[in-house]
Amino acid sequence: MDKDLEAVLHPNVAAKSHSEVGSSRDSPKTPAARSAPSTLQKSLVIGACVATSTVIGALLIPFVSPGFRRIALPYVPATDSQVKLVASILTRRTPGSRVVDLGSGDGRLVMAAAQKGFNSTGVEMNWWLVLWSRWRSYSLGLSKRTQFIRQDLYKCDLKSYDVIILFGVSGMMETIKKKLAVEMKSDSLFVACRFPLPSATPLEQLGAGIDSVWVYRKSDVIGGFRSN
Repeated sequence: MDKDLEAVLHPNVAAKSHSEVGSSRDSPKTPAARSAPSTLQKSLVIGACVATSTVIGALLIPFVSPGFRRIALPYVPATDSQVKLVASILTRRTPGSRVVDLGSGDGRLVMAAAQKGFNSTGVEMNWWLVLWSRWRSYSLGLSKRTQFIRQDLYKCDLKSYDVIILFGVSGMMETIKKKLAVEMKSDSLFVACRFPLPSATPLEQLGAGIDSVWVYRKSDVIGGFRSN
């Protein structure tokens, strides 16, 4: 039967039918339906928190992991004063000489040496710092005179370098002294920053406090064993 006709013939039924349709459209959602978006939002928030924590942890591991090694060499950037002192020592060598920074961190000393015309190498275990140093060196136009290697500094062959730089810690200096005595060239210089070589008399000392820098020849390094 035509709806218009039905409305004329049975006005009460038609009105009731329209009322029921409207009420069903306007009726509030069930508790389950209302809670669904809230549950989804909570899941998204939890997922985002877990993902963020994972990324932060992955970024921090290379920085904090040295603290779990037997002899830690943490990342501590060289101060401006230390960079200037090391640069002053480099002037004693001819530009084009080979320089290596053991534990090069963010590469600032390597790049400072490259700016003065030296062929400079940074040896660093922290992969993130190696990548940063490479990018920074490239952005400064120094990539032709620099290279950054991810390597354990104890495994780095020092025989070909004219200047060897190390910002070390006291617990590693005796081992480094033994390595230098074997691998260091007779006319090379070793520059120790913050901590000197034990029982070895330096050629000279520059700076004071945490900015102290000690300069050694190979004969000075070997003399450190004779004095024991």
